[in-house]
Amino acid sequence: MDQGGKQAVKMARLSCHRFRSNEMRLARNVAPTCEITTELAAPKWRAASFAFCEDFRIVRFLSVLLLTLFFAWVHLLAQTSVTTWHYDNARTSANTSETVLTPSNVNSTSFGKLATLPVDGFVVGHPLYLPSVNVVGQGVHNVVYVATMHDSVYAFDADSANTSPLWMTSIFTYSPAGATSVPATVKKDSGTTRWTEVGIISTPVIDPVTGTLYLVAETYENGNVIHRLHALDVTSGLEKFGGPTTIAATYTLNGVTTTFVDLYQMNRPGLLLANGHIYIAFGSNCCNAYSQGWVLAYNATTLQQEGAYTAEPGKILASIWQKGAGLSADGDGNIYAETSEGFYAVGTNLSISVLKLTQTGTSLALTDWFTPYNHQYLSDKDLDLNDGVLILPDQLGPHEAIAEGKEGTIYLLDRESMGHLCSNCTTGDTQIVQEIPQGAGRQSGTPVYWNNTVYFTGQSSPVFAYTLSNGALVIPPSAQSIKMGGGGHAIITANGNSNGILWFINGNKNLWAMDAITLQTLYTSNQAANGRDTLPALAHFATPIAADGKVFVGTQNSLIVYGLLPHAGLPDLTESSVTNPPATVLDGSSFSVTDTVQNIGSAPAAASITRYYLSTTTSKSGARLLTGSRAVPSLAPSATSSGTVTVTVSAGTAGGTYFLLACGDYTLVVPETNESNNCKASATQVTVSGPDLVETAVSDPPNTVTPGGTFSITDTVQNIGNATAAASTTRYYLSTTTSKTVSSILLTGSRSVPSLAPAATSSGNASVTVPSTLPSGTYFLLACSDDTKLVSETNETNNCKASATTTTH
Repeated sequence: MDQGGKQAVKMARLSCHRFRSNEMRLARNVAPTCEITTELAAPKWRAASFAFCEDFRIVRFLSVLLLTLFFAWVHLLAQTSVTTWHYDNARTSANTSETVLTPSNVNSTSFGKLATLPVDGFVVGHPLYLPSVNVVGQGVHNVVYVATMHDSVYAFDADSANTSPLWMTSIFTYSPAGATSVPATVKKDSGTTRWTEVGIISTPVIDPVTGTLYLVAETYENGNVIHRLHALDVTSGLEKFGGPTTIAATYTLNGVTTTFVDLYQMNRPGLLLANGHIYIAFGSNCCNAYSQGWVLAYNATTLQQEGAYTAEPGKILASIWQKGAGLSADGDGNIYAETSEGFYAVGTNLSISVLKLTQTGTSLALTDWFTPYNHQYLSDKDLDLNDGVLILPDQLGPHEAIAEGKEGTIYLLDRESMGHLCSNCTTGDTQIVQEIPQGAGRQSGTPVYWNNTVYFTGQSSPVFAYTLSNGALVIPPSAQSIKMGGGGHAIITANGNSNGILWFINGNKNLWAMDAITLQTLYTSNQAANGRDTLPALAHFATPIAADGKVFVGTQNSLIVYGLLPHAGLPDLTESSVTNPPATVLDGSSFSVTDTVQNIGSAPAAASITRYYLSTTTSKSGARLLTGSRAVPSLAPSATSSGTVTVTVSAGTAGGTYFLLACGDYTLVVPETNESNNCKASATQVTVSGPDLVETAVSDPPNTVTPGGTFSITDTVQNIGNATAAASTTRYYLSTTTSKTVSSILLTGSRSVPSLAPAATSSGNASVTVPSTLPSGTYFLLACSDDTKLVSETNETNNCKASATTTTH
């Protein structure tokens, strides 16, 4: 910044000192151009805030100048392009050129919502980004591109809160008169997705060499659904290469021709640019109907079709939808996709499979594939493969890729020999490099690769980080987060192998950031006071994208921009001391805590609440909240507040050893210069005791069982914990292994177990009935105590015991 700019900033800061401290907090909560924020209306706060200044016009000018200089500084840092779904064709989902955002500044004090840019429909695919674009008639800008379900494409200045786009193109301009977006009722996909119309669904792709943005749009014309491939100039939004091209396709196998039917198809996966072609995948509208999995190849210059493949020739289903994840490509130009449920036939009809396709001239053909051994079970249970395929960097050993699906099983594949189907496998896929059953949460997003680590998100599951070593994922995971709600796709920003941050949308509600090494939470969009950073309603499986210090999230009617905030001095609440807990406590018991809160910031802190936790580490992430809190009054700079409160260990706290944490400003009502130093851990630890139910004995099953038949079981349950266990229920299973898995078969019949004191046992008999649909095979009998999970135990993994012998059917 030049000397004139520095002087202007200094004058603006001096002017800000004339505001009251609460006005400083309010100003901090407002995006750079206040007129476009939805949380705080500009006319209301401006008049109140600037009333404390002697010259409104001067302060207004200096404030605008300060923000202008701030955005200019960010503009100079621009260096990263986002031209395809999740950064690259390997779908690593990692931006390793991020120099602005770091774990130290991504917090609700320094980072937040900068702009809300309105658009005319749902944003389903994620935005794309190009730095230093010479926009026709508008000069050079860093540009973020976003497409909507109303068939519109917007180009916004990524460094401005100006709600007017640099250009906007309506696809209807390049469609017949009367064309509209497709009503959601026509495509029958509004029930699950809540979409109101269907237009541009997938993430487009940009060719930075030719300056072309490719997209697929659906229109509704005279009662017909039409798909077209468009090629727009990134500098103007005008159509290129004589486009658009109407999409149509046929595929012939063994004399049977399959025809692409627009009404039943949806281009959900992001587009792929590889081999001089645009690859487009299609599948279900939402819940199958008559859809088919298709991959089509179009010449990127002529827009002519040069290849077509369907995963279900002559039949239906095997959709390629991937939650919107783009098709993948390796360094040799091979294309990879995952398919969903359908009518499987080895080698031809490949539902529940990972596909490898190869472009040869003007044809696209299947060259390899993998199908899980239990594909029929996965198909029947709607546990399809539904993410993008992660292409791992080359290393010692085979060239590898990772796939997964709704079940959460991780498949590590050799790209040169993917394994096809192991028809005689019954418990796992032994022909592939590695398989980790339920290694990720259900409904996991596409895996993320960074710094020799692979990350997996999941629905109602922690984020798991697995180290990659000698061509395999190391078990157990190297790190895991607290349990998260969302099952969407994550990304990572980093500066090379440092300053890694994992970003994702948690439960379609909040933008979430974690330290990529520790998986500790850094920021969520619901932390800041007064709803400053909250996200509006999002589209189904929305995903963020980040570049050059900004994070972009498309919503149902806007593009939200997050980044570093310019702000004034603030308070900073810390816990300076906390007493040690007792050596041992039981679930539900209480004890006293004394703590001291201090404001080490430069401005007064409003009244706040201190809460208390039990944590296995000295940090709050993943900690168990205790019942009980303490009200802390308003504190001037350097002032302290001490007090004593009784806290209660909530029922269900797992047995183990914990630190006691006292955390100031629990409800985050006080904007602070540092939101990461609010907690202090005790010097000593407390041991929490609880019940633990195990099966110590179970009788052996008969040598053979008959579907629909019955037999008797005797088992013994013991409470090996240190607290009384409530009444529970034992249930029984047939399992191909000695442990309970998702494929274990529940038998009809159970046994009621009374409340058990520590060391007490309960033995009894139960009559069970074998399901009439029992598949042929050899099974262990399992007795599983507290199978309905009524008792919170110190160990929930030791409830089952297998018989010594097996039974067959």
